This record gives sequence, C-alpha cells and structure tokens, in this order.
Amino acid sequence: MSEVTVIAGKAAQDLRDRLNHEINAFNIAVTGYRDVRHLTLAVRADDGDLLAGLNGWTWGGCGYIELLWVRDDQRGNGLGTSLLAAAEAEVRRRGGDRVTLNTYSFQAPGFYARHGYAECGRTLGYPSGHDHIHLVKRLQ
Repeated sequence: MSEVTVIAGKAAQDLRDRLNHEINAFNIAVTGYRDVRHLTLAVRADDGDLLAGLNGWTWGGCGYIELLWVRDDQRGNGLGTSLLAAAEAEVRRRGGDRVTLNTYSFQAPGFYARHGYAECGRTLGYPSGHDHIHLVKRLQ
C-alpha cells in the first residue's frame, strides 16, 4: 500500500477539484441527479472591492450554502440578507425546494433563524467550547 501524504499549495487545490469530481460522479451514478451546479454571488463596491459573498451549489432539488461572508465594516447593512434572498431565489429558479447550511454557535445562528432556517442537527464541542449547527429551510 502507498503512503498517505499531506498535500499543500496548488496541488491541494487540484486534489480538491479531483475529489469533488469523483464524489459528484459517484453521487450522480447512485441518485440519477445530474444537475450539480455551483452557486456563487458577490456584492462589490463601485471600485470592485468585495463587500460580501456567498458560495454553494444546487443539486437534486436542493441548495447548499457553503460560505456566506460579509466584510466587518459592512455588517448590519442588509448585505447578508440580500445574498441569502438572492441565493434562495436562484435555488427556486433551478427547481429546488430547500436550502441547507452549517454555521457555528459563535457565528450567525440568530441571523439564519430570523430568515426561516431551522436547526436540524448540532455537533457539540466543535470546535472546543462551541457548537457546529446544521440548518435547513423549506422554500415556499
């Protein structure tokens, strides 16, 4: 058997891309759902500077939000709400009826609850002293 090695830099990104390709191929073969599509949104200042962004995907009638970030000096201005609404609208446009995401107890569980997301699971002590919270929202 070959040794397990730690990969870094560009090679790590290449490996991540390959692993995504392989797991998507497996998932498609098992479920028959071939509609895997990335979902990426950005809010930029007039000068092009990134103020906020969202990254995720849609697949099999569902949406997943992997990352939602708003720059510190822009928080409280509605950018997160706008990104979330735009992502949900795009999930609906692609035929999805639910969105899932994860957050941490120190991040934004209240924000997501205010937007109709319900906790469906929790990993206690991840990271130590905090919780990893799993959320879902059924789209109307």
